[in-house]
Amino acid sequence: MLSYRHGFHAGNHADVLKHCVLISVLDYMAQKNTPFVYVDTHAGAGMYSLQDAWAEKTRDYETGITRLWPLSGSPDMPPVLQAYLHKIHELNPGGELQQYPGSPWIAESMLRRDDRARLFELHPNEYKNLHELFARNKRFKTEQRDGFQGLNEVMPPIERRAVTLIDPSYEVKADYQTVVQTVKAAHKKFNTGIYLIWYPVLSRQQINRFEQAFIDSGMRNIMLAELCIRADVEHVGMTGSGMIIVNPPWVLAESLEVTLPYLQKVLAEGEGSWRIRQLVAE
Repeated sequence: MLSYRHGFHAGNHADVLKHCVLISVLDYMAQKNTPFVYVDTHAGAGMYSLQDAWAEKTRDYETGITRLWPLSGSPDMPPVLQAYLHKIHELNPGGELQQYPGSPWIAESMLRRDDRARLFELHPNEYKNLHELFARNKRFKTEQRDGFQGLNEVMPPIERRAVTLIDPSYEVKADYQTVVQTVKAAHKKFNTGIYLIWYPVLSRQQINRFEQAFIDSGMRNIMLAELCIRADVEHVGMTGSGMIIVNPPWVLAESLEVTLPYLQKVLAEGEGSWRIRQLVAE
């Protein structure tokens, strides 16, 4: 939706979950020498200032990175959170939290010389910032177009290894159905790729339908990881978010079983919750 700007929500609790999962998966992919492609269907601007008007209007970062930032270096922090905060410190070397990375920036910091990325963004202003950010990186190709369509065209990749992140705004209700259809189509072309699907928790009924759609999709090996910082309440905004992962790395569930309880403890406002569920077996 062209009215949506991720700058309003950069660094919030949903970004923390999404980026922890992304870092875990990219680190896993880098364990093999063979190259892979990273695909981002809704790449956004790639980097965000936490001091601009959009971020200051909502101050959503106070539900996420602001609460974790003072805990940097804590000995009891799970490894993936340590790696996540290390990335944020790379972007803020002076020690003051001013910038927050988008998923493409995180990917660029982790991809190797022979890896590459395809970044899609439809919003003209977001795309302008995205394109300028990666203009000098020849391994990162940016396109101003619908990422749902773009994903279908880049599968299967020549590398035969891929990580795809799909995180639309879901301001258009049809996005839930479009996400499932898009992943099914891509999976039909390339069924060994890793597909990371982010979703907001706005309505538990909607999420239950979303889960069931993946269960009924015919795809195998699907996992769900969810973090809510507040109890489920209809029509009060986003209380949490989750990731549905098709073909998750075998180490991911074990990592998240340590990470999610820690995040609930630090980020929850009242009654929070977390869950990991295997939606479809291998």
